[in-house]
Amino acid sequence: MKTFFTRTASALVFVAVMLGGILWSPFTFFLLFFLVNVFALQEYFKLIGEIDPDYKQKSSLHHYGITIASCAVITAFTNNYFMFSGISTGFLGWWVAILFLMVLPLGEILFSKDFSLKNIGYSAMGLLYVTIPFSLLVNIRLNAENIHYTADQVGTAPGWLIPLLLIIFIWINDTMAYITGSLIGRTPFAPAISPKKTIEGTLGGMILAVAAAGIYGHFWGADYLALQHWMALAGIAAVFGTIGDLIESKLKRMAGVKDSGNIMPGHGGFLDRFDSMLLAAPFAWLYVQTFMLH
Repeated sequence: MKTFFTRTASALVFVAVMLGGILWSPFTFFLLFFLVNVFALQEYFKLIGEIDPDYKQKSSLHHYGITIASCAVITAFTNNYFMFSGISTGFLGWWVAILFLMVLPLGEILFSKDFSLKNIGYSAMGLLYVTIPFSLLVNIRLNAENIHYTADQVGTAPGWLIPLLLIIFIWINDTMAYITGSLIGRTPFAPAISPKKTIEGTLGGMILAVAAAGIYGHFWGADYLALQHWMALAGIAAVFGTIGDLIESKLKRMAGVKDSGNIMPGHGGFLDRFDSMLLAAPFAWLYVQTFMLH
């Protein structure tokens, strides 16, 4: 019973912080995912260290340098949205990111006792796996005024709409996949990675997520988003969110750990909470860039 209340309390706090950060303002949205990115990246470092102990030997210069570069990259994707003293945060972010990404390998060569190109590769993969998806999500939010939401609307829907819908669609997919799998699931989907997932449950979650988005979009959501966008974004969240979940499960299995962290009692770490978003966000960004920008 104590575990149940702990899990419930931590989940409520998590939802409150997420909604507050997403809905309050563009800056709180950026700040929220800036912090999530930093903490998720640290969990990624720990996972890689468990998979390959050599990575634990990286220098503190390497560790903090790649973290600063990550912060600079996500800041760079704000473009010209935030201005301070006539200088955009995007401009500063790109300069710092390029500087650190150029200097870091040189610093490794000069100051590390045991230079390892492999460790630089692991860190670069962390930027691609963790930082770039959150950066693209921030970019979608801050570029909202340029988005065609419906045939006759440009930038009139709330800027947080698409990121929040991705989170909701991922949650619907996960929930429906669990329910469908529990009821009719028989065929293992990826037994070596996630033994409890079934093909029936996975397909059921995807179909029901898209169906729910289509029904809501048709009857109540047409003023906010064209029907094809409702269904396409739900499909992206369901398909690529599921793959993202499997990727993180594979990393944890290779590392021999149950959770990526313990920031949320009973729910794991940041990577555990955002693993689906890490793959869904880049494909959502591509969809928005291709089909929704004017």
